[in-house]
Amino acid sequence: MKNITYKFLALFIASTLVTACGDKEKQKENNGYSHKEESKYEAKEEQHKSEEIMLTEQQFKDLKMKIDTLILRDMSGYVEANGTLEVPPQNEAAITSAIGANVVSIEVIEGDKVDKGQVVAYLSHPNIIKLQTDYLNAYSNSDFLKKNYERQKKLYDAGVGSGANFQKAEAEYNASKAMVNGLAAQLKILNINSTSVSNGSIAQKIALHSPIEGYVQKVEVKTGQYVEPQTELFEIVNTHHVHADLMVFEKDVYNVKKGQKVIFTVQSVPDSELTAEIYSVGKTFEENPKAVHIHAEIENKKGNLIPGMYIQGKIQVESIKTIALPESAVIKEGDKFYVFSAHKEDDKWRFKPMEVIIGKKDNNWISIEITKEIEKNAKFAYNNAYYLMAELKKGEADHDH
Repeated sequence: MKNITYKFLALFIASTLVTACGDKEKQKENNGYSHKEESKYEAKEEQHKSEEIMLTEQQFKDLKMKIDTLILRDMSGYVEANGTLEVPPQNEAAITSAIGANVVSIEVIEGDKVDKGQVVAYLSHPNIIKLQTDYLNAYSNSDFLKKNYERQKKLYDAGVGSGANFQKAEAEYNASKAMVNGLAAQLKILNINSTSVSNGSIAQKIALHSPIEGYVQKVEVKTGQYVEPQTELFEIVNTHHVHADLMVFEKDVYNVKKGQKVIFTVQSVPDSELTAEIYSVGKTFEENPKAVHIHAEIENKKGNLIPGMYIQGKIQVESIKTIALPESAVIKEGDKFYVFSAHKEDDKWRFKPMEVIIGKKDNNWISIEITKEIEKNAKFAYNNAYYLMAELKKGEADHDH
């Protein structure tokens, strides 16, 4: 009996030791699994943190961060077109002299505003005086021939005059009238009153008048200078009717039509955009390069807009409402584009990159398409995407080390 008791006690102790060893081994295994899972969780948490950027309130202010929700914006497709400022032909004039003469005085300088009919210069030359004396002689001779014609007509009508003498007197009188009328027309071109000349008043100089209202663009003569007939002496331009003359290439012509808006810049008005509306689309192509002229009326004229100035423009060819952000809020990394969502926690801001698909650009805005669902009032960074991405990459580099 005593031997049986000893054997049972030995078996119980052995069993207890085996169980204890098994539990210890199991606990050891369990402890090993727990440490492994904890390491994975910590690594995942660290990786999650490396995909975000945290800014303090002071950093946020120093960077002048702009935060807002996504909004719909009118985005226009556009056609780029360059050209110059021009005026219609009826709003610019070249002033010339109809006769060779010397410039006695110049009454305007470049940039002066002139009214229609205003005197811009005076000319003088012996030929001007000779033309007036020729007219006066022709007028006096015509008056004599008129009286002779009337006398011969009376004699002819009474049957006592020669028909040949009457016809000769009539022809000479008609010729003299033509001569007087021709010389009078020449005097009118020179702005000389033929009636004054016929009364014996001979002008020593003639005036050149502006045919339109506008500004003096060019003065190409000097006092005392002799000018040939039809030589351009002054150029007058009515800049009130200046418009945008753009060249649109063949591939874009089908997108352009009357009534579309044009946004353009001009060197004389730096850092400012002007707008215009197309009122005429050319129907023929210019060669080298092959392009069509587009004329647009400027809506917000400002500054000193002078014909001939080079302009760079964009023609708005369509308009749609879409989600858009400033270009400074979008960053390209590799072959993908990202924006940054923004969330405030206590006194810190958390920024996280979000992949987007970009669309049309309109000035400094770019349309985007979010590739995953977001909260209704989610906020995004409206600037400094380049800086945020640089900080993100810097954080990833530190994590790798």
